[in-house]
Amino acid sequence: MLKLNLLLRFAPVLLLIASLSACKEDNPITVSPQLRQKVDYARLTDTTTYANFFVDDKGAKTVDLTNSANRLLMFRAINTYNGTAASSGAVLDATVLKNMFSNTGSPFSGTANTALNTSGVQLRNVTASSLATADAEKERTTIEAAFPAIATASKSATATASEGKAGKLGTYLVDEKGIEWAQIIQKSLIGAFQVDYIANVLLSDKNLAADNLTLVSGKNYTQLEQNWDEIYGILTANPVYGAKATTTSSGESFIGSYLWEYNKDDFPKINKALLTGRAAIVNNDMTTLKTQATFIRSAMEKAIAAAALGYLGKWKTAGTNVSAAAHAMGEGLGFIYSLRYAKLNGADATFSDGLLNNLVYSAPNGFWGLTNTKIDAASSAIQTKFKL
Repeated sequence: MLKLNLLLRFAPVLLLIASLSACKEDNPITVSPQLRQKVDYARLTDTTTYANFFVDDKGAKTVDLTNSANRLLMFRAINTYNGTAASSGAVLDATVLKNMFSNTGSPFSGTANTALNTSGVQLRNVTASSLATADAEKERTTIEAAFPAIATASKSATATASEGKAGKLGTYLVDEKGIEWAQIIQKSLIGAFQVDYIANVLLSDKNLAADNLTLVSGKNYTQLEQNWDEIYGILTANPVYGAKATTTSSGESFIGSYLWEYNKDDFPKINKALLTGRAAIVNNDMTTLKTQATFIRSAMEKAIAAAALGYLGKWKTAGTNVSAAAHAMGEGLGFIYSLRYAKLNGADATFSDGLLNNLVYSAPNGFWGLTNTKIDAASSAIQTKFKL
């Protein structure tokens, strides 16, 4: 009788334990609420269109590339404007370039770009933005210092350059030290804007931990979804990254293009990584998300390091073709500057500036004072740092 009474007394507890055990097996406890229907990773292919694939349970798009696409357009506008000096002899205005960089004074013109003036975004405040305030401002000022340099050189666009004299070497505009500032600006922004903002800000641990439980007020995406979407829009303007690649062209621009040219192993995997990372956000799968983030960061760092090495090599192979050598060095110097943002590989401003000074900036005649010894020393340092 005593045993029977004990069983009756504890029966509710036993039933509760059994019930909880069954729930645990049938309905696994999730750490975060599931905001959307989960995505099957197997559905992601090389032809999946990023912006249209991710929708909510009602079929409404959750991807908004507006801000990032506008920033990429601003980068293109600066690059196009700089190119007019060499292509048509236009005299550039440093103030216009500075205003383009900060999106002040309505500097953008033309049917495709006028709307950028009122877009509410700019390049300057996201350039070098992973750095402490003072360090970030130093890097932004360094890039802005290139604007009067190219503007001054553009006044000599009809002259033939030589040591100590600005002008054109072949089709390339250089200053009196043989520096092609159009390339310095472009390649420096690849690092300071694209690589730093994508790799060191948007893909930082802090931003990968952004809110993914609630929608941003008035929007159809979470903050984490928007952070990842910014990466896509800054990297490419194409519906499918890399889909336009051929044997002779990537179909991309800036870092998107140099991933193709100097990191062919990773290039075909980038689009899938972008898609998989976005799907992982939908699925609240932080392990997969961080794996894709690390892959994208590593791929970009490898691309800019390999590009820096590649252009140093092209200086050597140019031989007596001075215009080709100057052009290669302009691109190489810009990429070497950008190495300071390759944080996974332990590069920083000290490493980058040391290479730049040893190559050209400490020499009174700049490019004209380059030697095989200087090129080899820089190449060796990059190979060692990046294990290339």
